[in-house]
Amino acid sequence: MKITILQLALVFAWLVPTVASSQEPAIPLKPKSYVCYRASAPLTIDGKLNENDWENAAWTDYFVDIEGSLKPLPRLKTHAKILWDNDFLYIGAFLEEPHIWGTLTERESVIFYDPDFEIFIDPDGDTHNYLEYEMNALNTQWDLLITKPYRDDVVRNVAIDHWNYNGMKSGVFIDGTINNPCDTDSGWYVEVALPLDAIAEVNTGGRKPGAGDQIRIDFSRVEWTVDIVNGRYAKRTHMVNGVEKPMPEDNWVWSPQGVVAMHQPETWGFLQFSGITVGTGTEAFIEDVDYPLTQALRKLYFSQRAYQEKTGTYSNNLKTLGLADFMVSGKIFRPVIQVTGSLYEATCPGSAEGTLWHITQDGRIWKTVR
Repeated sequence: MKITILQLALVFAWLVPTVASSQEPAIPLKPKSYVCYRASAPLTIDGKLNENDWENAAWTDYFVDIEGSLKPLPRLKTHAKILWDNDFLYIGAFLEEPHIWGTLTERESVIFYDPDFEIFIDPDGDTHNYLEYEMNALNTQWDLLITKPYRDDVVRNVAIDHWNYNGMKSGVFIDGTINNPCDTDSGWYVEVALPLDAIAEVNTGGRKPGAGDQIRIDFSRVEWTVDIVNGRYAKRTHMVNGVEKPMPEDNWVWSPQGVVAMHQPETWGFLQFSGITVGTGTEAFIEDVDYPLTQALRKLYFSQRAYQEKTGTYSNNLKTLGLADFMVSGKIFRPVIQVTGSLYEATCPGSAEGTLWHITQDGRIWKTVR
C-alpha cells in the first residue's frame, strides 16, 4: 500500500536517533572510492550480472558495519559493481544470504522492514537534496528525495516520498529460493539502472555527471535476524521495558559512517566517472585536495551545534568553539564566521586561487569561485 504522511512520520520517529543523529563520528573516516567505467552497450536489467561488461567491472570492497572498525565484520558478505553510459548509472550487487525472504510487494512500502539493499546519491556533494533508493528480494522499490539530512531539520518532513526515479529499471536474481525455510540459499543479486536525468534534477548545476566528474554515493544493506517458526521466517524478538520487539537490525555499508546514521552524506564514498570503456583500460582515482578542508569545516559545524545546544546561540570565535588551531594538512586556516541571532555562515579559502568554501548552520557545504 502507499504509505501516508502519518505513517512516514511514524517510521522516521521509529528510526530516531538512527536518521536524525547529530553525533560526530567517533573515529576518523576516509571515504571509499570507486572508478566507474563506461558500459560498451545498454545492459539488460534482470539481476543476473552476466554480460561481459559486468564481468569486466571490479567489485567494491566487501561491506562493513555502519560504525566501521568499532564493530565486528558482518557475518554475511555484500559487495557491488558500478557502470555508466549516456543515459544510466548501473549498479549491481550480490548479497550473500542462506535464508532469502521478503514480504513487501507494493511500491513505496517501507522497504527496510524487510532485508534490503539501499543506494544513496548526492550529485554535488553539498549534503542537501540527495537521493535514496531501497529494494528487497521481491524487487519492490521505494525511492525518495531527501531535501536535507534529518539531523538538520527534524521538525519538517525532509523526505519527499512521492518523488520517483522516472525511467528507472531494476531486477533481482535469486540464487536459491525465496520464503522457503526448508533449504539453504546462496544469496540474491540486484541490478539497477538509475537515469542520469534524475540525478541531474538534484545537481545544483542541473547537468548529468560525465567523464571526470565525481559524486558522493554509498550503499547500505539492512539485515534482520530471523528464526523459523511454524515453517515460516519470523524476526527474532527480545523484551524492551516489558514489551516484545524485534531485535535491532544490522546495518552493513560500503563506506562506513562511524555512527549508526546513514544520512550523513559527508561520509559517503566517492564515485569517479571515467570515459574509458570497461575492460579496455584503467585510470586512477583523483583525490579531492580540498577534502581535508571540507572535513575541518564539518567539524566546525558539529562544534557550532554543540555550542548552540548549550548556549542557545552560535559563536564567531574559534577558541570558544574549541577550535583554536584550525589546522588542515599541516596548514593553518582562519575561517571567517558571520553570526546572526539564529544563523551562521563560515567561509574559508580553497586550495585553488579564488575559491571559497562555505558551510551554514543547516550543514550545507559548497564551493564558490570569485
